[in-house]
Amino acid sequence: MGAADIVPGVSGGTVALVFGIYERLLDNIRRCAKVVGSVLRLDIAAARRHLFDVEWGFLIPLGAGVAVALGALASVIQGLLETRPEEMAGLFFGLVAGSIVVAWSLLRHRSAVELAIMAGVGAITFFLLGFQSGPVAEPSTLAFFGAGAIAICAMILPGISGSFLLLMMGMYTAVLGAVHDRSGADLVNLGVFFIGAVVGITVFSTALGWLLDNYHDRLLAVLIGLMVGSFRVLWPWPNGVGIISDVEGESVSGTGLALPAADGVLGPMALAVIAFAVVVGVSWLAPRVEPAPGVLSDTGH
Repeated sequence: MGAADIVPGVSGGTVALVFGIYERLLDNIRRCAKVVGSVLRLDIAAARRHLFDVEWGFLIPLGAGVAVALGALASVIQGLLETRPEEMAGLFFGLVAGSIVVAWSLLRHRSAVELAIMAGVGAITFFLLGFQSGPVAEPSTLAFFGAGAIAICAMILPGISGSFLLLMMGMYTAVLGAVHDRSGADLVNLGVFFIGAVVGITVFSTALGWLLDNYHDRLLAVLIGLMVGSFRVLWPWPNGVGIISDVEGESVSGTGLALPAADGVLGPMALAVIAFAVVVGVSWLAPRVEPAPGVLSDTGH
């Protein structure tokens, strides 16, 4: 999930969905939100009760894995996005395509309504992802707070990339640079970004969980539409994964669409097929290796 969250166009929520832990993750985030809400109301007794409801044995290893990936892979993935954009785009194109198949299998009922929702959300997302902003020069502390609050909401939505939202806000270079450099000022900015993320996910997870409980299939249809629309920033040609380097070496967005050159098809397509096969294989294997409570479907996923 941490590696996916670094890449514009790919969401950590997509990975959680593939591994069959999405609803369990969302449920635990909602429990943590109750802890935060109780603390803000100065109801310490309620906060203590809610703390015991959280599956810390699930969240702590998951959070540690995300943190390690963000710290260790930020510069590696950023480099690959800039030097091998088409191959990386093909890889993540296949990952998201496989995730769409997995999400489709989790629908309990398939009707014209769900199909219409998928098509509409996919078209709107495809259109909106064409907008982008250049990097913000010397962003303020408040900008880091707002970026954290907005990006974290996207990171738990399959198909919506928190990294790409940062890119659209012009904050992607600043946040990734702070993660990579980790100087004194960078650590302060990352702390503010983290506080914003906590506030954002506290509010958003509650709303998303309610929708999942009451409108399961329609919410999944929306998520599938988001993943379909995200193909705009995962199309390998000409720029790949929505990232190119400008003449000054800074990362900027590229969402141009074109047909591939004859000699540039094999690598991205091969990686897409491999990623697709891995995702579908993992989605089949994961619940059989370690069945998780709070699953999305009645069929074992």
